[in-house]
Amino acid sequence: MAWVESTSASFRARHESSETDDAARVLDSLERTRARLDERLGATVPDVTVVLHRSEPFLGLAHPLYLLSRAVAVPAGRRYVAGWAGVREIHVLSPVGLARRASRAPGSGAMLALAPDALYAGLVVARLGGAFPPPHTPARALRAARWAWLAEGAGRFLAGQTAHARPAIARRLREGARPAFPPGLRDAALLGGTVLDLLAREEDERAVLELVTRPLPATREAGLRAAFGGRPLVHVEGAWRAHLAALAGDASRPRENEHREGRRRRRDPDRR
Repeated sequence: MAWVESTSASFRARHESSETDDAARVLDSLERTRARLDERLGATVPDVTVVLHRSEPFLGLAHPLYLLSRAVAVPAGRRYVAGWAGVREIHVLSPVGLARRASRAPGSGAMLALAPDALYAGLVVARLGGAFPPPHTPARALRAARWAWLAEGAGRFLAGQTAHARPAIARRLREGARPAFPPGLRDAALLGGTVLDLLAREEDERAVLELVTRPLPATREAGLRAAFGGRPLVHVEGAWRAHLAALAGDASRPRENEHREGRRRRRDPDRR
């Protein structure tokens, strides 16, 4: 299949010729995300090319570290590691590939559809803060590993992915060991954005924007205490764990309602 290029005001997309309509929708979404980031952060990254890969093997060949990032992520969050960003280029699964990867859980498809936007938002944050990749230098990669919850969570939260993550969070809390606070490298892709979500709820959006764009403090603990108004870290952690539990509980309610409705129908076969 031949590769072609589509363009919008601020982006280019390289994609297979059969995916021109999908590429146009990706570009439209990226333009809306760029406009929101420009309004909220006062800056964006222009002239970015997004390369849409129909299958994961080709995406992995474009950057082998992508496969490592996906392998490291916890199972509940692994499917949402769907691409990587360079200085002026984003490589991500195409809409067909993203839809194929989505689970049946509510929000999974919507979260994956925002993968290009999350990668672009992360690229903008990296450019403004100057601490995280890209470019993928050893020093930046080491900082990104130590601050994985922020490096991963910033783009995902600003692009709106975290709002769709409740079922995946519920699964994460059922599986494996208790997540660390702040989330470690394996949990960063799924849970990093929840720290920023809590910060937006308990402080305001300005606190989130300051945290993701200002120079990194000496330690993660100092950064979190400052962002949350000087509160002791143990109190911030308690609020975060309660927030995770609430998100997981919200995710389970639709399924519980379905089970209740099913039981009522079994008791009353004439119920419609």
